[in-house]
Amino acid sequence: MRNTPLSLQSNGTEALNATAKFVATPEGTALAYGSLVFMALLPIFFGALRSVSCSKSKNSADMPETITSRDAARFPIIASCTLFGLYLFFKVFSQEYINLLLSVYFFVLGILALSHTMSPLMCRVFPSSLPNKQYQLLFTQGSGDSKEEIVNYEFDTKNLVCLLISSVVGVWYLLKKHWIANNLFGLAFALNGVELLHLNNVSTGCILLGGLFVYDVFWVFGTNVMVTVAKSFEAPIKLVFPQDLLEKGLEASNFAMLGLGDIVIPGIFIALLLRFDVSLKKNSRTYFYSSFLAYIFGLGLTIFVMHTFKHAQPALLYLVPACVGFPVIVALFKGELTEMFSEDKKLNQNYQLLQSKHTTVG
Repeated sequence: MRNTPLSLQSNGTEALNATAKFVATPEGTALAYGSLVFMALLPIFFGALRSVSCSKSKNSADMPETITSRDAARFPIIASCTLFGLYLFFKVFSQEYINLLLSVYFFVLGILALSHTMSPLMCRVFPSSLPNKQYQLLFTQGSGDSKEEIVNYEFDTKNLVCLLISSVVGVWYLLKKHWIANNLFGLAFALNGVELLHLNNVSTGCILLGGLFVYDVFWVFGTNVMVTVAKSFEAPIKLVFPQDLLEKGLEASNFAMLGLGDIVIPGIFIALLLRFDVSLKKNSRTYFYSSFLAYIFGLGLTIFVMHTFKHAQPALLYLVPACVGFPVIVALFKGELTEMFSEDKKLNQNYQLLQSKHTTVG
């Protein structure tokens, strides 16, 4: 796979966790966990909707990335190697210098992700009285008949405004590392991942979720690697919310956290089921809503178990069975289980037709 889904490369299946030195009030805990759940639902819901209308574009940033069964099978191995590599880096090298390099890296990526996320909203609120000029960034190689396009990116004034606003957030994050700026970038990464990462069929989704289910359980329960990297990694690869917000306001510093992988991985499967609903042409979103509710249940169960046992939990341990099991049960009751797993070609053909129509209308 290409490096488009940056939030997925960051080993984002860190468990929900709270610092043991601080005893949060019940109100602060409820606010923190409730806010994390709400923030997790936003990129899944809107990313899934945007994945349906995601059409082919001349801009490479808008092209969906398709995950095949081979990619899905290899991903847990690649993620494990990356995670353990980061763990060794933090053990051998200075954490300060590593996070400085990562901050600059995610500063650039965050600006681009947030700009892309804001683009549809800017198209609605941009004043019609202002001129919206078109621009094109073109890099070519060679000359004459042998000229080859390397980069061909088209944008307009609205995109430049989004880039400017995103840059302000980026500077804020780079200088202050404030948790709100972190969450803005994290939400943008998650939404872009759900929107632009497309599973090619339901079977591939089951392979991916099943593999990462084992990956998450092993690295959280079997070792301290996942939790160590999650606490050491100062980058917007996780959503955070302070449990001491009521006491300290915006300067609060004791956070509960949720890794972006616990949002994006189930999110791309939920988005696939929405596209499957569309492919059935029944004007129903049964599988999407059932998987969306399953995600809420699974995340709530994760928080409950973590809060009860006071130990970091691999969220995918609860999310994967819920997000896969609920839609499968619905398919069994509706008599569409065979269709769900055997008509992957139909799903892709109908989805490509939908994309073609959307491009024509656009």
